Amino acid sequence: MVQQHEATDVRTAITSGATALGIELGSTRIKACLVGPDHAPVASGSHDWENQLVDGVWTYSLDAVWSGLQEAYANLVADVEQRYGVRPATFGAIGVSAMMHGYLAFDADGELLVPFRTWRNTSTGPAAAELTELFGYNIPLRWSVAHLYQAVLDDEPHVGDVAHLTTLAGHVHERLTGRRVLGVGDASGMFPVDPATKQYDARMLEQLDALVAARRPGLDVAGLLPEVLVAGQEAGRLTAEGAALLDPTGTLQPGVPLCPPEGDAGTGMVATNSVAPRTGNISAGTSIFAMVVLERPLTTVHHELDLVTTPAGDLVAMVHCNNGASELGAWAETFGEFARALGQPATPDEVFGALFRSALEGDADGGGLLAYNYLAGEPITGLEEGRPLVVRTPGSRLTLANFMRTQIYGAFGTLALGMRVLASEGVAIDAMFAHGGIFKTAGVAQRLLAAAVEAPVAVGETASEGGAWGIAVLAAYTRAASEQGAPDLGTYLAEHVFSGAALDVVEPDPDDVAGFAAYLERYTAGLAVERAAVEAI
Repeated sequence: MVQQHEATDVRTAITSGATALGIELGSTRIKACLVGPDHAPVASGSHDWENQLVDGVWTYSLDAVWSGLQEAYANLVADVEQRYGVRPATFGAIGVSAMMHGYLAFDADGELLVPFRTWRNTSTGPAAAELTELFGYNIPLRWSVAHLYQAVLDDEPHVGDVAHLTTLAGHVHERLTGRRVLGVGDASGMFPVDPATKQYDARMLEQLDALVAARRPGLDVAGLLPEVLVAGQEAGRLTAEGAALLDPTGTLQPGVPLCPPEGDAGTGMVATNSVAPRTGNISAGTSIFAMVVLERPLTTVHHELDLVTTPAGDLVAMVHCNNGASELGAWAETFGEFARALGQPATPDEVFGALFRSALEGDADGGGLLAYNYLAGEPITGLEEGRPLVVRTPGSRLTLANFMRTQIYGAFGTLALGMRVLASEGVAIDAMFAHGGIFKTAGVAQRLLAAAVEAPVAVGETASEGGAWGIAVLAAYTRAASEQGAPDLGTYLAEHVFSGAALDVVEPDPDDVAGFAAYLERYTAGLAVERAAVEAI
């Protein structure tokens, strides 16, 4: 409960426009987070949504984008009114973040040419492989340039009409401000970025133009991409049209400055204070990915490792897994239905808490059980489609504790494979910071993740706030930089955002480490079962 004097201070900050608003469009939820001058969350609002599989393509409609944004914003305003008795008409700064990658192609009139192809689609294999060989730089299946070049290879009719490409965050930002820009972290998931210039890699752009010239003469890829900005730069101001889009009631006034729009990977780095070399973070949601800030470039190309950047433009190795906590959520919902059938209804948080805590009572290796959370394809393990599986032998120990430990292990299995490739490059990690709803049940997923990555895992008070809070902090950073000048992003986070933050750090437990290693060996061998399931079902 907010104390009276605190509520008065927050009310003053809201009415005077001293707050920062962060909005993130995640895979299953659109969340708005309002922070005060001290960067602490003071209100929030959200809207649940789901991607759709339409004609074999994972997508969201743009209508769903805007209706969801409006509901999340309206819920935040209602939260502000309930807590503080005022309705915000302005903010000190706004930031927009969203899931990275994918393909949003527009014509010269701003019309979407084909349905939004999200990061979850894995149909770009030929393009990604050819570009990786051409550049000598890993181009993952989900990157925007892979989607564009695959459309060129497939001679899709819309390619000739493409006037610009962007990400989901970039599209929302453009509608709010009129500016076609991206934060460097989000841009680095569209096309490779040169850390020295913090712009798209000029050599690779020339190589791509030469490659596509025979098929699509005159296609200027650089001209299709958004302008790149770094953290701290102002990226435009809220227009009257943008204000009306976000708040159809007409209360929100135009003129608010916006920070560069960023991807969920970049906001995860900010939310966990992991933008400096030798730090890393793990974000667990519908997908799960690890980001490790590098001290030096990698020595070779690895298909398991993407190279992107922090919001400040520093090089990051990314282990991105298409499948994260969705299967855990499905099982929790099933157990919740069972509780209701017994006449013992429980809230989702209560169900998750009970199930997660039981996992700590399981055998270290999961009792011989095996779980795959593959709802979609998984490039790291070479699967174009997924089939969630639970597999056991006649001699395995099927208990609730082992079942749940195995499900959590399964959520971390592909990630662990990628992290072992990173370790083979000699990359040193002092600590991994974790965030996402999976860490709300204290001490469970965090402890098992430490075993999976064989490194200390830290979780902060804002772990479940995630990227919406991270982009709000980036918005506040932009405002600070414009008003009085701000230090580099890492220093700003350390001195102004996390200086008094409480962190819970869990060291890897040796028994858990050995148990997970045994599980991962079984997991790797069992991928043959997963492949057979994809072929047969």
